[in-house]
Amino acid sequence: MQPSASPLRMNASLAGATRDNSEAIMCVNSLGNDTLVSSTASRVSGSIFLALAASLGLPGNAFIIWSILWKMKGRERSVTCILILNLAVADGAVLLLTPFFITFLVQKTWIFGRPICKVAYYLCCLNMYASIFIIALMSMDRFLAVFRPYMAQSLRKRDVVTKVLLAIWLLAGALAVPAFAYREVIENKKLNFSICEPCHVSLGDSIFHYTFETLVAFLLPFPIVCISYALVLFKLKSSRFEQRPRIEKLIAAIIVTFAVLWIPYHIVNVIQVVSNLTTGKTSDKLKNITKVSRAGVTALAFFSACVNPLLYAFAASDLFKIFGVGFVAKLLEGTVAEIQKRVKSQRDLVKGLVRVGSRGESVNLEAKNGVKEVIINGELESFVYS
Repeated sequence: MQPSASPLRMNASLAGATRDNSEAIMCVNSLGNDTLVSSTASRVSGSIFLALAASLGLPGNAFIIWSILWKMKGRERSVTCILILNLAVADGAVLLLTPFFITFLVQKTWIFGRPICKVAYYLCCLNMYASIFIIALMSMDRFLAVFRPYMAQSLRKRDVVTKVLLAIWLLAGALAVPAFAYREVIENKKLNFSICEPCHVSLGDSIFHYTFETLVAFLLPFPIVCISYALVLFKLKSSRFEQRPRIEKLIAAIIVTFAVLWIPYHIVNVIQVVSNLTTGKTSDKLKNITKVSRAGVTALAFFSACVNPLLYAFAASDLFKIFGVGFVAKLLEGTVAEIQKRVKSQRDLVKGLVRVGSRGESVNLEAKNGVKEVIINGELESFVYS
């Protein structure tokens, strides 16, 4: 996540960034945090917002982690369950950074030095990438559970899931490197405060940074999420034999909430890039938009780390009356039974087709890559199964 913004300079303007060893570097088109720091209303509202996110998100995500690791101990955990665990870890980790940002707002200056400045925002960006990749994997898992239950069952092995999640975390860590590289402590000697903010030595670096972030963290993975889940919902809605499971509604809520909280942030990134590619009044107007909106959209994106536990509570509110604090475990246990039920239904369908053909004749059936090849009266017929 990027820091809250303040008045922008002209494209050719430079801001000084001072490293811990007093080596000065120059930042092109520095955003600054002058407005946020100098405005009492902004500082107070920002502190309250971050404190609220931490007070809701830290115990909420800790409860989810506890429910999965302890309440479900010794029980089979579905892929959805494991993915939600990783999502809770990512969200909880980024919320642990809120004391640094609240202190910055209260003190009106960044007092933690350059290393923590870089690491804190690197971890924020890592959480952004990890969250969207985990949500994308969650959607693809639901797609396979509905359309290819045999394949889903074969891929839901512990070693496969572990390797995929390890790859996601390593990839997220690598993709977050620009957030580390482009972060510096900027000193404003006139107003006597320091700011931890993006520092690009050229307009090209600025364009690359924001374009890369929005492309990889949103424009590429989110369409996959939307398409996968749209197909799942359409399939379940058109089915005559089952209603949409509770877990489908939960994941849909997670996806919609993620989009609502992150789309404004990426829109501001796009505006920032366009402002760097244009000149004159158009550029100035776009920069003013990023100036007044960066703080709000960043806070909104940060709040995404605390909402998922609330969604779980709403999705399983009736289970709480029966199972108490174990309601989340019961909610997630349903995903295991669900995939087993889907596979059993497919097997029953196959057995029925083997016994009786479409005209009452005996048939031979073979399944290949999701296609049933049926021999009826010596002729090969195929149909796609889901």
